[in-house]
Amino acid sequence: MGFFDFMQEAIAIDLGTANTLIIHNDKVVVDEPSIVAKNIRTGEVVAIGKRAQQMHGKTHTEIETLRPLKDGVIADFQASEQMIRGFIKMLKMKNSIFAPSLKMVVCIPSGVTEVEKRAVIDSAEHAGAKEVWLIHEPMAAAIGIGIDVLEPKGNMVIDIGGGTTEIAVISLGGIVCDKSIRVAGDELTANIQYHMKTRHNIAIGDIMAEQIKIQVGSALTELDEPPANYAVHGRDLMSGIPKEVIVTYKEIAGALNNSIEQIEEAIMSALFNTPPALSADIYNEGLYLTGGGSMLRGLDKRISTKTKLPVYVAEDPLRAVARGTGIALKNTDTYTFLMR
Repeated sequence: MGFFDFMQEAIAIDLGTANTLIIHNDKVVVDEPSIVAKNIRTGEVVAIGKRAQQMHGKTHTEIETLRPLKDGVIADFQASEQMIRGFIKMLKMKNSIFAPSLKMVVCIPSGVTEVEKRAVIDSAEHAGAKEVWLIHEPMAAAIGIGIDVLEPKGNMVIDIGGGTTEIAVISLGGIVCDKSIRVAGDELTANIQYHMKTRHNIAIGDIMAEQIKIQVGSALTELDEPPANYAVHGRDLMSGIPKEVIVTYKEIAGALNNSIEQIEEAIMSALFNTPPALSADIYNEGLYLTGGGSMLRGLDKRISTKTKLPVYVAEDPLRAVARGTGIALKNTDTYTFLMR
């Protein structure tokens, strides 16, 4: 151990479109929405995370809320840097006198470009990182659910996040083939908003649409344990008066169908491009679902019917990628696939 090692801190960041998770000392210490509220006139950030989410859709003309990440990558460099810096400040570092030297492992989508990678590294460095490593989301998800990614064995992981769905076949510490599509949780939320607008003539906000997805969202029109109908509140597009309508899970399943079909097509495409030897492994092992989107009712059953393969939803799928990123943080010497 070096003399100055006490001044170094290591953190793992799952920088997601919808939520950002930070692992420090093997614990999830930050789990916040990836959203920033800033003063338009001064450019000052007034809130991040949960506090900023509470302001979303309720601000006056001088304050705007924005999500610095879009489709899994940084869309607003300055806001993302301020958000990361703010989340890091939430950590209780062991050395409070001096600013610690930060080592970071940050998760990125598998389909990002070199420019997008550079944006993530730059944001991390501007937020205080002295050493930055990158890991692809499906690889982190595989590690997080307990797969030995270094084995000569094929495993398919499907990570359905907020901005992207990442599908990858992993073997020998690498991604053999992958498919990344920008159809995921945000797209499903937008589908619900469009459905409410065209079917019920009611405008709803992002938070209400997200609640509909959580309460009555479904990938199937027939469920063994259907959820109760849900009361939706919004603004009537004709009169402008606040209005309530009741929706069912079958109705929402219809609204989400096209997007789910796109996810199914991407999975079939990845399976088609998988080498035969690894296809045999996948046949025996099945498919693994992670990410918040994997919690959609009936999605595992629908994908299983489509692929004729067993499909397993990871335990605590929302944190699978973060867990894997945290494990990678402790094994940067072993996991040679990490990028810098």
